[in-house]
Amino acid sequence: MVKILQLHSDFIEFQPIEKEIPSAEKCEKKTRRLEDLVILFTCVEEGDTPQTGREAINGVKEYLEKVKAHRILVYPYAHLSNKLARPSDALKILEEMRSYAESLGIEAHRAPFGWCKKFILSIKGHPLAEQFRSITLEEKGGGEVISKALKAEEKVKSHWYVVEIDGRLIPVEEYDFSGHENLKKFADYEISKIRIAQRTPPHVDLMRRLELVDYEPASDPGNFRWYPKGRLVKSLMEQFVTEKVIAYGGMEVETPIMYDFEHPALSNYLHRFPARQYILRSDDKDFFLRFSACFGQFLILHDAQISYRQLPLRIYELTRYSFRREKSGELSGLRRLRSFTMPDVHAICANMKQVKEEFMKRFQLSIDTLEGFGLSRNDYELAIRFTKDFYEENKDFVISLVKKFGKPALIEMWDERFFYFVLKWEFNFVDNLDKASALSTDQIDIENAKRYGIFYVDENGEKKTPLILHCSPSGAIERDLYAMLEKAYRDQMEGRPPMLPLWLSPTQVRIVPVADSFYAEAEKTAERIAGCGVRVDWDDRPLTMQRKIREAEMEWIPYIVVVGRKEVESGILSVRDRRISGAERSGKIRRMSLEELISEIKDLTKGKPFKPLSLPMRLSKRPRFYG
Repeated sequence: MVKILQLHSDFIEFQPIEKEIPSAEKCEKKTRRLEDLVILFTCVEEGDTPQTGREAINGVKEYLEKVKAHRILVYPYAHLSNKLARPSDALKILEEMRSYAESLGIEAHRAPFGWCKKFILSIKGHPLAEQFRSITLEEKGGGEVISKALKAEEKVKSHWYVVEIDGRLIPVEEYDFSGHENLKKFADYEISKIRIAQRTPPHVDLMRRLELVDYEPASDPGNFRWYPKGRLVKSLMEQFVTEKVIAYGGMEVETPIMYDFEHPALSNYLHRFPARQYILRSDDKDFFLRFSACFGQFLILHDAQISYRQLPLRIYELTRYSFRREKSGELSGLRRLRSFTMPDVHAICANMKQVKEEFMKRFQLSIDTLEGFGLSRNDYELAIRFTKDFYEENKDFVISLVKKFGKPALIEMWDERFFYFVLKWEFNFVDNLDKASALSTDQIDIENAKRYGIFYVDENGEKKTPLILHCSPSGAIERDLYAMLEKAYRDQMEGRPPMLPLWLSPTQVRIVPVADSFYAEAEKTAERIAGCGVRVDWDDRPLTMQRKIREAEMEWIPYIVVVGRKEVESGILSVRDRRISGAERSGKIRRMSLEELISEIKDLTKGKPFKPLSLPMRLSKRPRFYG
């Protein structure tokens, strides 16, 4: 594979000093200076071809567009590998990279090959300025496979509109976004197609400081480690979504995470889905890691005997994990990652009439799911994407989705169909960097039942091909947590206390004794609360009471209970309630009995799953996982 150290630079000065190999190309020993450019320190390995070099430049072109640069320098750099190509082959590929870049309208230069050179450079100071890339051909055994659908998505001509609740379809450039500023941000993000974040989003600091989740440097970028508090939050979210889907009628299954690359249905479907894949080799066969539950569920349905009486038939899996090889420059905390947990529920429907009825149920299921995570319709925007033909035939149905949502929606319309679906909607969260991420989604699939040989038997005993709906009522669980943390940060910036929903707070109650003489009472109180199904801990560290309270506030603890002589004698607790915000919260202490506190928490978390926290109840016994 061609390996490239890619540096967005203010300038570089380089001068050939002496030949390193006898076949070094001829050049003048003079200093050259180039400014405002992207330098490609390039190492060519055995087996690379000119096509590999062209693939590298295609990736560079996308990068140049995002960082607003137009000049490159291909710089031979043998130090990135010990499996070097023959000098003649390497020179051919390096020159192909330069000439191909010029054919794409890029100003391209190349440093002389085979020389020892001295150089001085200055790298620009932004997060994307330094990147390492490995490029392989998109062929069997070649590593990353880029689907035809993904290529089509990058080239597709989109027509953008906003549709009002009354059904008016207005070109986005003519729409008055007054009162819908978040929708404007979302539209700008979608139309620009620039996914790279120039700054670290606020939720990254929060997820670390709260000891929820962090990057795993020993893994592939975009994979994370989950600390005990984060694992609790994530597992509760997973359980909540699963319970919602089962109540809706989903039949839960479990399927493998890897599949045969040569399976005819799977191989064909890969190229109909806009995602990059992980490929691995075992026993001389190539496999890919799943990016959704579609493969396993469709293969189960292929083998099932299905009657029209059983439709719509709903099949569900919480895929832990799914994998997509997102571009490294687009990875951004929990917003865009490579390994994720995706609740995926498919519905098999007999016809378009049944599809529309089922679609509306799933639309409401998704709204209810996000609401359980504390995300209201004010926190996200609706996007609906479809072909022009589908819209003309189903205009009333599209408008019914917008009416149910209750706000104007962004529309992306295509002249022709590039994917397996004719309509897709998403709920998109817009974060504090004005970047958008899809959460819930559903699609009307008109291809895959036939591709996978999925049939049902109708009332006349004949085999019929159904339609398939693809829904994730929450989207990736990690992205939901990202949205909650970004929303909490926004609340903090606007003077409201940041917090997670009470049922998801790792510690719901923190007991703070005023002195060590009340430790026994604090522990007794904590044990009584824990026995009632509430997550509680108590602070026995050798710190002042004021610092203990301050640190509990920094951990977003919903209820902080102070235990001292007055509380012991009266049986009435002094409770700091985090839900009370702003000036009203300053110095406000609620007086509650233990029974009243427990009853209130149980009422506020009614209908939500509960799990105990897998950390010691005494804070002095806990390790610090971050910071």
